[in-house]
Amino acid sequence: MNEGTKVTPRGAYPHVKQVGDFIFVSGTSSRRADNTIAGVDIIDDMGTKRLNAEVQTREVLKNIDTNLKKVGASIKDVVDVTSFLVNMNDFAGYNKAYAEFFEKETGPTRTTVAVHQLPHPDLVVEIKVMAYRKQ
Repeated sequence: MNEGTKVTPRGAYPHVKQVGDFIFVSGTSSRRADNTIAGVDIIDDMGTKRLNAEVQTREVLKNIDTNLKKVGASIKDVVDVTSFLVNMNDFAGYNKAYAEFFEKETGPTRTTVAVHQLPHPDLVVEIKVMAYRKQ
């Protein structure tokens, strides 16, 4: 997601909420400002899609970083992550992309769960985070 673009929440909630030194980022997907979704590849003439969890995870974490920057923080300030995968068979790709943003020894705590579905049929990953940045 580019700095200048604005993705509108799909409900009555903010993307980011700051409470004291804590920053909460709502569940975030790989949806772009134009409502397309990163990590969705059309693989044949019939419109068959391949949903790429690795690409979606990378884009989700970039979107989270963009949202954190709106309040003067960044992905480096994240202390806790909750991830939702539609299919645990996507865990390897998700984990690979995740490791590009966080290190095992110094990164945030993390919980990853499987869910039945997400708000759009092309979404396979959603992540919410809590960050901490001293005022």
